[in-house]
Amino acid sequence: MASDAAGTRRLMAGTGQPRGRVSHSTDLVTALLGIWFGVGLMIDAWAHSNLAELETFFTPWHAVFYSGFAVVSGWIIWQVWRNVRAGRQGLAAVPTGYLAGLAAIPAFAAFGFADMLWHTVLGIETTIDIFFSPSHLGLIVTMTLILTTPLRSAWNAPGIGPRPSLGRLLPALLGLAFATALVSLFLSYGGAMHYRPQAIVEALSMAQNTGAAPGAGPRPIAPSADRMATAMVVTNVVMLSPVLLLARRWLLPFGSVTIMYAVMVLMPAAQTALRNLPTLLSFVAAGLVSDLLIRRLRPSGERRAAYWAFAGLSALATWTLYIGVASATSGRLPAVPELWTGAPIVAGLIGLALGALLLPNPATAVRA
Repeated sequence: MASDAAGTRRLMAGTGQPRGRVSHSTDLVTALLGIWFGVGLMIDAWAHSNLAELETFFTPWHAVFYSGFAVVSGWIIWQVWRNVRAGRQGLAAVPTGYLAGLAAIPAFAAFGFADMLWHTVLGIETTIDIFFSPSHLGLIVTMTLILTTPLRSAWNAPGIGPRPSLGRLLPALLGLAFATALVSLFLSYGGAMHYRPQAIVEALSMAQNTGAAPGAGPRPIAPSADRMATAMVVTNVVMLSPVLLLARRWLLPFGSVTIMYAVMVLMPAAQTALRNLPTLLSFVAAGLVSDLLIRRLRPSGERRAAYWAFAGLSALATWTLYIGVASATSGRLPAVPELWTGAPIVAGLIGLALGALLLPNPATAVRA
């Protein structure tokens, strides 16, 4: 026992060596295994949203979810173990960008065990309480740290430069997009992607709060106007913020935002079982428009005016498409012109404010 303890202390002791880095292909595998992990949660979200009775923790969708955790965790641990076998000790054995993900692995396992006990004792959550369960919140925070490992690895990676190719940036894009999808899941009670086009038009046809139910269910029942306005603000911030974070660091290659938005809509697609497909496609189209804006404006940390313009115009385009697709699908415009004309403008102003908050002064690009 004493010799084992001494060996553990030697392994954990710092040696002063600089931490190494993994290859781009390793980051790509981390991101792809993270997709398994993320899709497992989406399947579980589908089950909670669309199945009437869930009475046990041990379900097929939980099996997909936790097996995804197992494979991505095993892969991260393997990267550390390879360095240990090569003679590195302590933090020097953990690749740059992988420390937070590594620390999150035992924490996620502990929260998963706590969640099993919670469900066993208190039952399965089926309403909004699912988003406030302490064990669920612990799972989502640690899962986010694991999924964003490729982003942290790429942030200052040698050779990536201020203008990376789409292939070089893909692991970071996937990791951040799936992490954002997790955030949208836990804010879905205030999300705008869940509504069917008819519900959107009906909501923007109301001048006052009617107290109507949300429209994510099988019938196109509209939310109230103020609930729709709130949902648009929340979703605008959730979707645009990660894009602006990346645009501050890199000049994003064409297709980046389209990929991110296509991933982000997967969570509400699972929750609503694709009943709101036109609404979801409007966001994918918004991602394409945002990529075109990036190509034209070239926003970056060094080009503050272009960055601010992109932030405002991207949000304006996203919510113009949102209302436009809903109106075209429903066959009519909303009845209150102030709502459907002003809502995209408000979104654009919020986007501009986000841009100013994230980049108050021009920043020097990190050059590898």
